[in-house]
Amino acid sequence: MRREPHLKLADVLHELDMSRAAFYRMRARGKAPKCIKLPNGHLRFRRHEFDAWLESHEEATH
Repeated sequence: MRREPHLKLADVLHELDMSRAAFYRMRARGKAPKCIKLPNGHLRFRRHEFDAWLESHEEATH
């Protein structure tokens, strides 16, 4: 079984069209997608969890 690749913070910032500072503010408020913090301090995101987080923030159309 092959594991899915993890997204890097730069990938997430690109997809969200968001600055690093804005992302860290969102993370400090507990509103950012779930991530893995590596021993070197870098963040990684599981693709399926990031996609689920995005879907959970969709607004209903009227």
